[in-house]
Amino acid sequence: MSPVRLGDVANAGAQGFGKPLDGVRVLAAEQMQALPFATQMLARLGAEVVKVEHPEHGESGRASSPAMIDPQGRKVGATYLRNNFGKRSVGLDLKSPAGRDLFLALVPKFDVVAENFKPGTMDRMGLGYADISALHPRAVYVSISGFGNTVATPYRDWPAYASIVEAMSGIYDYRHPGEPPVTIPVGALGDISSGLFGVIGILAALRHRDRTGVGQYVDIAMFDAIVAMTDIVTNFWSLGVRPEPDKGLEVICEGFRASDGYVVVQIVREHQFFKLAELVGHPEWKDDPRFATRAGWGPALESEIRPAVDEWASRRTKLAAAEALTAAGIVAGPSNRAPDVISDPHLAARNMIVEMPRTDGVEQPVLVPGNPVKLSNMMEGPETRVPWVGEHTEAVLESELGLSPDDVAGLRARGVVT
Repeated sequence: MSPVRLGDVANAGAQGFGKPLDGVRVLAAEQMQALPFATQMLARLGAEVVKVEHPEHGESGRASSPAMIDPQGRKVGATYLRNNFGKRSVGLDLKSPAGRDLFLALVPKFDVVAENFKPGTMDRMGLGYADISALHPRAVYVSISGFGNTVATPYRDWPAYASIVEAMSGIYDYRHPGEPPVTIPVGALGDISSGLFGVIGILAALRHRDRTGVGQYVDIAMFDAIVAMTDIVTNFWSLGVRPEPDKGLEVICEGFRASDGYVVVQIVREHQFFKLAELVGHPEWKDDPRFATRAGWGPALESEIRPAVDEWASRRTKLAAAEALTAAGIVAGPSNRAPDVISDPHLAARNMIVEMPRTDGVEQPVLVPGNPVKLSNMMEGPETRVPWVGEHTEAVLESELGLSPDDVAGLRARGVVT
């Protein structure tokens, strides 16, 4: 199996059902990853997403690195490429009075109005929740920011990237206390978790609106989202777990060295440990009083357990080691590198790697994660590439607001749109 290409369709037999969010329309003044990830998810579930970007250089995610070059010779960065399938782009200067008026004119045509600027930015432009709800009471208004918009906190005015809220959640200090933090250890968890909670909030607010006829404000703070995702930090601390000898977690959750990398093993119960002992050739551990309970694993991890498991795993590839461990009833998996992930048969079978051809002469396509939400009665795909800056401005303004080509040309000449 190979990655899915743009335009491919999976589960075509479900085509007659449509998609669950067909008919839902989203107007998104968005940038970087948190909100764009959320709206891309909505688009994959059937929503129509119109993305509002700066008319000259687009949103800030386009300036990220690494990047490719679009057909107009402009940079399109990796952050943008990951988060904008299935959308249309309108290049619109929201800071200009004419641009603000155009945005407000579009608002009543949409179910959801979404933004992820620094708190207060949309209010200052006359595009905050109070402005939108007065114009369109049924609108669901969504904000994603570092620390939220609706409650005064010490950090409300701070800008935030994923690494900042991840650090503040305590997760960086959790595994390696006292050492310099390893930042962004799992990609943009702070962004993606915020986007996922944003999608949940949007769906709940739409359901509420369908029942009551009234929209509402969905306010997502990235700090809140990452604390929810890293729940072990506060929960384990409250239960007495400390980053000190004999006060840590009574589990084995480690990588062991195989012939071509590492295999990760997680053991949380005594019977699993005894299966490991048998598998790696140390059945005597089952009768060792130190290992009668999980409390004895930590003190012996580096001196006895790791050398034994490393020696056993070193005679196998990481995948073969994982297969043997799994067959023995031990939860394990290979610690993969990018080429392993790209060629993984599971991900190919579930359409989880999507190819987007490059537009700058480079043969290797851009690879983007597919939609992880699989529904039996929803056709998956077809995926459409990310839009270029303002690619759909004229079509959207003509179809939604009735502007003529001359009207749009006049706005373009004034720098209001692109």
